[in-house]
Amino acid sequence: MMRDMQEPYEADVIFRTARRDDVPAIVAMLADDPLGARREGDPGDPRYLAAFDRVDADPHDELIVAEQGGEVVGTMQLTYLAGLSRLGSERCQIEAVRVHSSARGQGLGRRMIGWAVDRARERGCAMVQLTSDKARTDAHRFYGSLGFAASHEGFKLQLS
Repeated sequence: MMRDMQEPYEADVIFRTARRDDVPAIVAMLADDPLGARREGDPGDPRYLAAFDRVDADPHDELIVAEQGGEVVGTMQLTYLAGLSRLGSERCQIEAVRVHSSARGQGLGRRMIGWAVDRARERGCAMVQLTSDKARTDAHRFYGSLGFAASHEGFKLQLS
């Protein structure tokens, strides 16, 4: 039977904190699209492990993987931002959302974002926010279908 693309991804997927040995698989997913291919390097580059160690040590960051059958099939980073606005509430920033090419189109991304929103609620966050490159129009439709509003204009300044 053909899976309805709106159904949640029902396969045996677990969400867990990434481990150091997941870094090559995560980097491969970050590089597996035209935008990522231009900015990512060799998954064995020691700078990735140094960055992983920093993220892993920070209680305000969670690098999450979706695992199926012992294989990493998705990843995202959740960063918890403190602030004075909204009565001093914390917000969750979702970054670097990627689904392995073999698992795309099956609802895993929808399940990942749902998991992240639930995680932010558990932590007491007042809001979840994310950014998406302007070239990723399919991603914009996807996030809109999950209830995210394109409420702000983002700006970046490349330093390197």
